[in-house]
Amino acid sequence: MAVEIKGVLKTWKDDRGFGFIKPDDGSDDIFIHISALKGVVRRPYRGDVVYYEVEQSDDGKSKAINARIEGVDTYPEENGSNKGIWISITVVVLIAVAAGLYLGFGQ
Repeated sequence: MAVEIKGVLKTWKDDRGFGFIKPDDGSDDIFIHISALKGVVRRPYRGDVVYYEVEQSDDGKSKAINARIEGVDTYPEENGSNKGIWISITVVVLIAVAAGLYLGFGQ
């Protein structure tokens, strides 16, 4: 199980989509890319409190993953509840159209 770490976003380059977190434990700053903040409803700002996990990249450097910003909502996950609803609606509409064509309502 991964350990969640808390820190403060020390720098953020919004035009480039990355910055650095200063961990609360005083360890070295951690690189964070916008892709680590999946589903956040706003872009990060310098000074945000961030919770994250650490992963070693292929080049041996540490980076933040699975990050979230304290007090900032996230959009509902797309790979769960909403996807099933849209599939169900699509199926019902297709069945209704097929039934209408079959019964001659399309004439």
